[in-house]
Amino acid sequence: MRQLNKIQTIANGVGIVLMFVGATLVRLQYGVAAYVYCVGAVLFVATNLLQRYEGNNVTIRRLRRIMIASDVLLLLTGLLMIANVSNFFQMPYLSYIHYVKNNWVVLLLIAAMLLLYSTTRIEQELGKEAKKR
Repeated sequence: MRQLNKIQTIANGVGIVLMFVGATLVRLQYGVAAYVYCVGAVLFVATNLLQRYEGNNVTIRRLRRIMIASDVLLLLTGLLMIANVSNFFQMPYLSYIHYVKNNWVVLLLIAAMLLLYSTTRIEQELGKEAKKR
């Protein structure tokens, strides 16, 4: 895996903190919290996409694709958070309640589980690959 430089690592950490703060504040009904989460998610996803794997291990490539899918879900979570604050989809109220209202939590949970799985498995596979050398 390509390692991030110092600035990219700091941006990744700031993105993680902003996502946590935004997700926490959304539950407390602060309107700006969804935008804080979105900024954090964009920072995190951008730095996550900079980490590339140039090897030939099929397992790591598959896990990397799972990680990218979780990144997309993190961005969609931000979109649903913003839609949760303001009904910018202009949906009827009952449809909005049924399809949008607080459903960002489900996407965030799925993204977190996929990200946790893929990062731990990638670390294991990279350790195995390093032992072979």
